[in-house]
Amino acid sequence: MISQELQKRIFSSFILIPLVIFFVYQGSILFLIFLTIIFLATSYEWFKMCKKNDILKLLGIAFLLFSFYAAFEFRESENYKDFLFTITVCIFTDTGGYIFGKIFKGPKLTKISPKKTYTGVLGSFLFPLILGLVAYQYQYTDEIPADGFYFLFIVLLISLISQIGDLIISYFKRKAKIKDTGNILPGHGGLLDRIDGMIFVFPFCYIITISGNLI
Repeated sequence: MISQELQKRIFSSFILIPLVIFFVYQGSILFLIFLTIIFLATSYEWFKMCKKNDILKLLGIAFLLFSFYAAFEFRESENYKDFLFTITVCIFTDTGGYIFGKIFKGPKLTKISPKKTYTGVLGSFLFPLILGLVAYQYQYTDEIPADGFYFLFIVLLISLISQIGDLIISYFKRKAKIKDTGNILPGHGGLLDRIDGMIFVFPFCYIITISGNLI
């Protein structure tokens, strides 16, 4: 029996995924407008979460601004398929953790995020690893190198950064004594809840891009 929360997640995903694909595919001005809207929404959620800590508010906004700038540059400098693949790795990371955590449960990972388990972490690495193997086999991205081990290492590194980003946002949510950063996305919470890992992955991908070592 599918839980009500999972039903909401599936429903909102059916709306979000085509929307994201459309704007990423379009690129340029439309993609910039899309990123600006998300930046404003996540900045608002961050402001609410930080309450009276003005320094933390400003640091968070500065980081979000850099992250979305990195996302735009990453998309514009590379083929849109590479950008979508990176987002998919982050989604598979979340999905793997959620499914493995629900099915296998097990010891809790940290008090920062009480629902996270060690088995969930395993799923968070396993799902994107399988995705990477499939992508390498069928050349879904344009810049896959001949060295498959290097490619899979980058995939797992993206997954790791995404999980760390998730924990960082969870830490601030716990400090603020809130479960979600918002309620705009049924089953997910706020926008920041949905892209908490991605906002840390984008700067990483941008740095790889400008260094000329993109996967």
